[in-house]
Amino acid sequence: MGRVRMRDVAEHAGVSVRTVSNVVSGYTHVSPEMRARVQHSLDALGYKMDYLARGLRSGRTGFVALAVPYLAEPYFAELAQAVIRAAARRGITVLVESTEGDSETERRILAGGLTNVADGVLFSALTVPAADVAATPPDFPLVMLGEHDVGDRFPRVGIDNVAAARTAVEHLLEQGCRRIVALGRNGSENGRQRAEGYRQALSAAGVRRVNWLVAPVKDWNRAQGHEAVRQLLEGSGPLPDAIFAFNDALAVGALHALNASGVRVPDDVALASIDNVPESAYTHPPLTSVAPDLDVIAERALTLLDEQTGRQPAGESAGPVVARRESTPFRLVVRASSQRQRTD
Repeated sequence: MGRVRMRDVAEHAGVSVRTVSNVVSGYTHVSPEMRARVQHSLDALGYKMDYLARGLRSGRTGFVALAVPYLAEPYFAELAQAVIRAAARRGITVLVESTEGDSETERRILAGGLTNVADGVLFSALTVPAADVAATPPDFPLVMLGEHDVGDRFPRVGIDNVAAARTAVEHLLEQGCRRIVALGRNGSENGRQRAEGYRQALSAAGVRRVNWLVAPVKDWNRAQGHEAVRQLLEGSGPLPDAIFAFNDALAVGALHALNASGVRVPDDVALASIDNVPESAYTHPPLTSVAPDLDVIAERALTLLDEQTGRQPAGESAGPVVARRESTPFRLVVRASSQRQRTD
C-alpha cells in the first residue's frame, strides 16, 4: 500500500475528511467517541502526518519558539525540556533561543524577531522594560513565562513567587532559624517578589528584619552565590543561622562557600531555595528547594498559545486573547540542608 492519505482514513472510519483533519490536528471540539474511532483507523492504517503540507495549507509553520535567558542554567534547561515534551504531544517542534538576559535581544524578540520561523513565542523575559513593550506592543501570539512584567496585554504562566518564597522561609523558621539571610536581590521582578515572600514570612513570625540580612547579587548563578556568602562569612557581623537563596544556582554556590569555610550545614547554617533542579538532590548535603511543576507550566503555556494561533476546529476562528495570569502548582521538597535536630 502506498502513502496513506486522510481520505483513506476517513473511508476506513466512516467519517468525513474534515473530522480526520480535526483529530490529527489536535482540535478540541471532537467527541471522545469520535476521536477514539478515528484514532483506531489512524493506527490501523499507519497514517503519518505530512507536516510540510499541513503548514502550506494552513499558513502555519508547525514551530513555536521558546526564548529563555540562560540555557546553561539548570532551571531554564529543565523548562525547555518540559516545553519540548509538551509540544511533541501536539505534533509541534520547539525552536529554542537564549537571550543571555540582553535587553536588545529581548526587544528584538518582542518586535517579532522569531515569528519568521515560528507560529508563536513562549518568552521568559528578564530585563526589557514594560514601557518599551507598551510603546510598540507585539502583534503576534505570545505567552510570557515567569514574573518579569511586560504589561498586562499578554497571558502569563508561572508559580506564585511570593507564596513560594514565603513557604521556603516559613520552613526555615519552623526549624528554629531567626537570622535568615535573603540571598538574591538584584532588582528583577522575580527578585522583588521573592524578597516580598521572605519579608512576609518573617513579619508573620514576628522576626525583625535588618539590612545585613539581605545579600544582593548581580546574577542568579553559582559564582555570585559563592562570592556573596564568602563575603558574608568574612564580615564582622554575627553568623546567620539560615540562608534563603532565591534559586538553586545561588544555593549551590552558597553551599560551596559554607563547606569551604568549615560551616556545618544545617547545624550552623540551614539552607533552602527555589527551583528544585536535579542537581539539588546531589549536593552535599542535598538541598531543600521549592519545586515548580514545569510540566504543568509547559502545558498551560502551550494551551494559551494555541488559543492565539487559531488551532480551532475547521470553520471556527480563534477567540480574543485573554491576558490572564495563571499560577501553577509548586511544592516544598525538604532535604538535609535544612533539617535540624530540634532541642526544644
